[in-house]
Amino acid sequence: MSIESRLQQITDRHAELTASMSSGELDGEKFVEVSKEYAELEPVVEAINAFTSAKQEKADLEDMLTDPEMKAIAAEELKELNKTLPDLEHAVKIALIPKEKTDSRNAILEIRAGTGGDEAALFASDLFIMYKGFAAKNGWRVEVDTVSENDIGGYKEIIATISGNNVFSKMKFESGGHRVQRIPTTESGGRIHTSAATVAVLPEAKDIDIDIKPDDLRIDTFRAQGAGGQHVNTTDSAVRVVHIPTNTVVECQDGRSQHKNREKAMTILKSRILENERLKANEERSADRKSQIGSGDRSERIRTYNFPQGRVSDHRINLTLHKLDAVLSGDALDEIIDVLIAEDNAAKLADFD
Repeated sequence: MSIESRLQQITDRHAELTASMSSGELDGEKFVEVSKEYAELEPVVEAINAFTSAKQEKADLEDMLTDPEMKAIAAEELKELNKTLPDLEHAVKIALIPKEKTDSRNAILEIRAGTGGDEAALFASDLFIMYKGFAAKNGWRVEVDTVSENDIGGYKEIIATISGNNVFSKMKFESGGHRVQRIPTTESGGRIHTSAATVAVLPEAKDIDIDIKPDDLRIDTFRAQGAGGQHVNTTDSAVRVVHIPTNTVVECQDGRSQHKNREKAMTILKSRILENERLKANEERSADRKSQIGSGDRSERIRTYNFPQGRVSDHRINLTLHKLDAVLSGDALDEIIDVLIAEDNAAKLADFD
C-alpha cells in the first residue's frame, strides 16, 4: 500500500470514529473502545492535515509565480515553505510507524548486581535511584515488588513496577548490561574498579496476554529474609512461583501479605513470559536487518558510567555525555533515551523507502 493510500485510509477511519462518537448510539463499553482508537489516530491525523495543507499551499504558491504582481511574494513564501515541508513529511512518517501494543503499558523494572561483589550491588542501587528520579520527572509512580540487599545498603536484586503514561515505550531500551568504573570507598590504593549490573525492563502483562494453566505452576512459600539472610518475619509470607514449561522462577517477599506477594509474583511471571514472546516476535520481524540500538538482550553491554571522567557512554548509539551526576539523578537520562527512540524510529522508517 502506498503512503498516500495509507493516509487516506487513516483520515477516513478518523472521520468514521468522529461520526460514531457524536451519534449517541454507542454503549459504555463500545464508547470506551472507540474513544481509545480515536485518541490513537488523532495525532496521526493532525500530522497528516498539516502536511496536506502545506502541499496544497505549495501548489497555490507555484500557480502564483505566473502572476507578475505576486511573483516576488510567492517566491519568498515558497522558499520558506520548502524548508518546512520535509519536516512535516517526516512527522507523518513517524506518526505512521506502528506502535507496539505494549508501548502504553506500565513496566516491570528488574536490576541485578553482576560482577564486582559489594561494589556491583551499590551500583545496582545507584541505577534504581536513577530510574526513580527519571520516573518522578515523568510523573510516574514506582512501587518496589521485591528486594534483596547486602550488608552495606546495596541491592543484589530489586524488582519494581513503574506505573504511568507510556512507561514501557520510554523504558524498553534500558534492558542490557550496565557497567561502572570508579574508585570504591574501600579502595586505599586509589585504583579504579569496574563493576556491572544487569537491567531488564518488561511490559506489565495483562490477563488477556498470557493464559497460564494452574497445572504448569509450582508455588512455594517461605519466610522473608533481610540483608545478610536473616529472617525478618515469623510467617511464611514470601512466595516463589515456578512456571514449569519455561522454567521461569519469580520470588516476591517485600509485602507482609502472602496473598499480595503471590499476586505480584504472578504479574512479574506473566510479564517475563510476555517479554520473551515480544522479543522473539521482534527478532523474527527484523531478521533481515540488525537493529541499530541493540537486541535488548540482558547480556549485551549497553552503557558505561565512568566516574573519574564524569561521563556516560551509550555504546549502541556512540553517544557520550559529560554529565554523569545529572544522568544518575534521572534528570538527564532522557537525553540518552530520546536519542535511542529516534534511532529506533529511523530504523523503522527504512520500511517506507
